[in-house]
Amino acid sequence: MPTFDTLIYEKPEAYIARIWLNRPDTRNAQDTKLLYELNDAFDTAMADDEVKVVVLAAKGPHFSAGHDLREADIVGSSTRHKRVGTWSAADWAGAEAYYCREKEIYEGFCRRWRDLAKPTIASVQGKVIAGGLMLIWPCDLVIASADATFQDNTMYMGIPGVEYFAHAWELGVRKAKEFLLTGEPLTAAEAQAAGMVNRVVARDTLEVETLALARSIANKPPFALKLAKDAINAAFHAQGFENVQRAAFNAHHLAHTHYRLHQNGSYIDSEFVRKFLTKTEPK
Repeated sequence: MPTFDTLIYEKPEAYIARIWLNRPDTRNAQDTKLLYELNDAFDTAMADDEVKVVVLAAKGPHFSAGHDLREADIVGSSTRHKRVGTWSAADWAGAEAYYCREKEIYEGFCRRWRDLAKPTIASVQGKVIAGGLMLIWPCDLVIASADATFQDNTMYMGIPGVEYFAHAWELGVRKAKEFLLTGEPLTAAEAQAAGMVNRVVARDTLEVETLALARSIANKPPFALKLAKDAINAAFHAQGFENVQRAAFNAHHLAHTHYRLHQNGSYIDSEFVRKFLTKTEPK
């Protein structure tokens, strides 16, 4: 089994694997290393014939604050990992390098995780911001603590949504527009009402309730679980997600290129970056 620096991989009981995001000091911000390790952890669970269900959880008060905006040399960091997909130009010049990086570790990984053979459960607490959504949306079920909040704040950055553009499928069209255009967070109760969250539980029972949910799935025949998941995913893809995802990802990168050309090389709105680095909230 691989060794992990940013995650904890464990099997808390028979048939269940649990992956913990383990960067609580950064609110589990996702740097390049974490995402490649997470992909390796999912692969480990898929290759273990005893595992029927995989839980994705997080250490600390918050599930994930999204992409690690303080990571240095983000394009160069991608070249230090073995590529998983076929977009292999992350060390090239121009817009291609950044496009290929995000095509691999954001859009590509999310698509891959959505279609993992075994059922997956996201167990979330605290803040789930932007890139944090991209970790829970590919999962089959989401269980949240009552204090969890969900937010896509990319509009503040001048970017039209996160790289994995599942908003309309997770929330419905009207709610997705409100969620994205205002950038305002949803409470766990609101997310459940919209269909994005399956269950809401007290923070102090989240781990117990998540394992109980996993156990209720793990007592089924594994082949039936895989077939059922694949059939439901087929319905998801038949609703046009693939075409929307391609268009949205390209629009996302049009915005990145716009800011890079007009704001001294920054991939997002420089005013947001300034406020982020000085820890002031965008208005």
